[in-house]
Amino acid sequence: MSALDKIAAHQDQYSCTVETLGECKINSPVHHHEFIQEGERIFVSEEEAYMKEMEKKLGHLPTFERAGPLAKIFHDPNWTRVGIVTAGGLCPGLNNVIKGLVEILAFDYGVKNIFGIRFGYAGLNPDFAYQPILLDPDTVDTIHELGGTILGSSRGQQPTDVIVDTLVRMNINVLFCIGGDGSLRCARDVAEECLKRGLKISVVGIPKTIDNDLQFIGRSFGFETAVAEAANVIRNAHVEAKGTSGGIGLVKLMGRDSGFIAAYASIANPVVNFCLVPEMAFDLEGPNGLLAALENRFAAGKTHAVIVVAEGAGQDLILGEPERRDASGNILKKDIGDFLKRRITEYFKAKNITSSVKYFDPSYTVRSVPARGTDAIRCYMLARNAVHAAMAGRTNCVVGNLGESYALVPIKLATIERQTISLKSDLWRSVMDATGQEYYFGGSTRRTQVPSYMAP
Repeated sequence: MSALDKIAAHQDQYSCTVETLGECKINSPVHHHEFIQEGERIFVSEEEAYMKEMEKKLGHLPTFERAGPLAKIFHDPNWTRVGIVTAGGLCPGLNNVIKGLVEILAFDYGVKNIFGIRFGYAGLNPDFAYQPILLDPDTVDTIHELGGTILGSSRGQQPTDVIVDTLVRMNINVLFCIGGDGSLRCARDVAEECLKRGLKISVVGIPKTIDNDLQFIGRSFGFETAVAEAANVIRNAHVEAKGTSGGIGLVKLMGRDSGFIAAYASIANPVVNFCLVPEMAFDLEGPNGLLAALENRFAAGKTHAVIVVAEGAGQDLILGEPERRDASGNILKKDIGDFLKRRITEYFKAKNITSSVKYFDPSYTVRSVPARGTDAIRCYMLARNAVHAAMAGRTNCVVGNLGESYALVPIKLATIERQTISLKSDLWRSVMDATGQEYYFGGSTRRTQVPSYMAP
């Protein structure tokens, strides 16, 4: 069931309206800025066809609250104490977001008590005894030049009641949670527990998911940088593959359930001949399998091939391995890259066909670089709007980037279902055009159908 179908079937459980802590009565200290109007909203999507489909299924055109500074705010900056936490795996741009949060809090609102929580949600559990870091514009001045996060991170949810007890003990009334699907679900639980206890604590998320798999938030920060870094690795794989007869460059990229990085990187550097993603089932053996497709390519006169595979692709092909989970409860994917390397090597060796597989697994390299260009700008703008939302008393929400605008999305909607690639989309058609892989799949009868422009 798609996210839209799930919302339509349970409209009583999902809302586009963000929760607030109360009426905004304090004059905002933000200067030289055009304030947005209280209650200003924007459409969920800029795509007319999608909006018509939503209107048909929901009975109305859904909108989100526009993000931005309000003339009146809820939290008094003089008494505001802020916590910032980064959770889950690393991602380009984490330090940019931290820097943005601190600078907007300090320069726009005059907030002086800003605490960096160490090592994810574990830093809010006293059992771990991690000491928070006091942050100010000087301490974050150049952190955007570094990959990773100066706060450290960790996976796994801590007890919600313990986290809230810690926030109360530290007198924190604003908590920023920078994280992906699991981390935002934890933030939602914290926000709901705070509301249940009657605590005036704003919990606002900034969407950090390198897989770009959250709903309704546009493109998540770090994704563009990851694609650019992956495209460089693909270039190297192509050079290695062309360096020997029968050379095969095999690149495994991140993407547990969504193959966006693999797809976009294959388009960004279209030397890729096969792009394999979790959304696409494929055979390994047989006339319609990947091994035969590689052989078809060589039979057509090509001397090399480049394969990009997302980590979650082809999991059904790897048999006999037990299921494993990480600290966040996510199923750990079996190593499709190493599996393909072994099977491709064995296949061509058994057929006495010259081949050489060069295997690249740049996952940690891709996710640990600093954010670049427009990606870094997105980080800063997400941080700005998260601060404006929190100071206005919004809670249990995440900041989304919808076209040229920013919106506040209830966390429950953002995490309702992982965003995945539609195999009928223009994106996937672009991948097919860039790789030409469909000409090689389909068995030996397809060899004579390879277009002349794909000959060596």
